Amino acid sequence: MNLRAFILRGQPVTSSKILAALALAFLWNQPMAAFGQDPIANRAAKILEESEWRSLFNGENLQGWKGDVAGYTVEDGILICKKGGKNLVSKETFSDFAFKFQFKLEESGNNGIGIRVPEGGHPASDGMEIQILDHHGSRYETAAEFSNGSTRKLSWLKPWQYHGSIYGITPAKIGYLKPVGQWNEETIIAIEDHIIVILNGHTVVDTFLEKTTPVDGQAHPGMKNSTGHLMLAGHNDRVEFRNLEIADFSKPPASPEKTQANQPPIGFQALFNGKDLQGWKGLAHKNANTRRSMPDPERTAAQTGADKVMRDHWTVTDGILTYDGKGQSLCTDKDYGDFDLYLEWRIPPGADSGIYLRGTPQVQIWDPWDPRTKEEGTLPPTSEAWVSAYNNGRNLGSGGLWNNRRWRNSPLTRADNPPGEWNQFLIRMVGDKVTIWLNDKLIVDRVELENYWDKTGKNPLPRADQIELQHHGSALYFRNLFIRELPY
Repeated sequence: MNLRAFILRGQPVTSSKILAALALAFLWNQPMAAFGQDPIANRAAKILEESEWRSLFNGENLQGWKGDVAGYTVEDGILICKKGGKNLVSKETFSDFAFKFQFKLEESGNNGIGIRVPEGGHPASDGMEIQILDHHGSRYETAAEFSNGSTRKLSWLKPWQYHGSIYGITPAKIGYLKPVGQWNEETIIAIEDHIIVILNGHTVVDTFLEKTTPVDGQAHPGMKNSTGHLMLAGHNDRVEFRNLEIADFSKPPASPEKTQANQPPIGFQALFNGKDLQGWKGLAHKNANTRRSMPDPERTAAQTGADKVMRDHWTVTDGILTYDGKGQSLCTDKDYGDFDLYLEWRIPPGADSGIYLRGTPQVQIWDPWDPRTKEEGTLPPTSEAWVSAYNNGRNLGSGGLWNNRRWRNSPLTRADNPPGEWNQFLIRMVGDKVTIWLNDKLIVDRVELENYWDKTGKNPLPRADQIELQHHGSALYFRNLFIRELPY
């Protein structure tokens, strides 16, 4: 609602319209804390505490930056956009990252953080611009007159222009910007299509770009960028910055750097220590909905029994997590949301297994060369019989999201090593999208994992749950299970 346009053009604005606008403005400005805690910011903070950070500003000069270097200066360790300053651009490009910084505004001060901006591109269209703005400033206010002669200040800013918004794309929740002259802390997280903006410990934006329609109705090709420059997008105002740091969450190599067995690469943690079952638990119930809804005493009892079954059938032999085929699936004792996961697996001929993500089936593991005939000497005699034998899709190879019904469930190519040999997955999960590499080959490319447990097709995938090593009654072997949690 652009009231400024109505007022400045001399259009009549009734008191009822003004009151409605004020009511909307009041609701829009309510801090999120009024509606409860902020689990997104709390989760992200915990994950980011363990991340590797490096500085993008040395506190002395503009090393590592280009663009309008004359429009910026450094004073006492502070990076200052001077009056008239324009765009300062990182020399490096970044794909998936968390960028944290502190900033201080003058009255009505305006700047922005361009992300994934191509060389020479405009931050808000060719890339994406996260607003840096004193949206309470007098420059953005106008006066509305009521029929009784009283006046009220109103902002003429559009919702997507407020501080923290992805300009033109997603409005930010407001109410957390500190007063002019005080330092603010902000973190921008961009991992694949997931964008999070956290201001002074509160989430103001949490959006998935592929499911977002720009609110300004304009084309924003920068939404599709997977990489680009960072940019301080000056708008002629003095804005101060300090403590600019970045954590890299770009896709890791399809194979981890070789280390000692079960020792994680840099930035990852080991899910399996190579010695015992620490960090794992038994499957308390085969149905995830039932398991989640169990009363605490019932769940505790079910878990105790499941853990006994686990210890009877899952063991560690020579650094290998080994299953005898007679128990139940194995589960992490911690829930995971978004992550990068390396793991190696080996199966005997004819075996069937899988990896449950967030307690949901599944990244398929099976023997592509098994004709599904169990009696010796009974291979299918005709091509039609072979097709019938393969109607479960195992001949297409491992790694597909086999329980999907609406989205693709088969791998792009068969990349399995023969039964008895080790295979390696890299599984990346962001939101409800899964990408998988098997033995260095891309076999699943950002495919939605459907919520198997919701038969209505209406309820989304759980945002976090356990990872499971699924059994189907055959021996299984796993090693080198490494995970890197991604902020979500």
